Amino acid sequence: MSLTLKIVTPDGVTYDSVAESVSLPTVMGEITILPHHVPLVTVLKPGEMRIKASGQEFALSVSSGVVEIRPNSTVYILAETAERAEQIDLDRATAAKARAEELMKSQERLNDEDFARLTASLEKELARLRVGRKYRDVGKV
Repeated sequence: MSLTLKIVTPDGVTYDSVAESVSLPTVMGEITILPHHVPLVTVLKPGEMRIKASGQEFALSVSSGVVEIRPNSTVYILAETAERAEQIDLDRATAAKARAEELMKSQERLNDEDFARLTASLEKELARLRVGRKYRDVGKV
């Protein structure tokens, strides 16, 4: 048994194939989706996503988005970003994290919109760093 998984970002389709399972971070905690999962719509949060397909497992760093699980074992993930662990540029992620932290420190008074934007950017870069460092030498789970 398998489920149909499609991950879409503003840059295009990141994954469009069958999978045995997918584990992902949501605002309510991590969930694992298996075939015949109950229909659900939930909010994706920045973190690590693991996909098991063809007996192998691989990891991605994802940022905010929406997850829809349909009754026919079809899963749609619309994410701001989704990046395979082995493709994460740790130097670039570290620099982006430092820039976001510096902006938060340098601004005495941030309006709510700017604060939310900087917080989201920081969460995304922290997730990229965690996933990239975790799988740096291995490339896979």
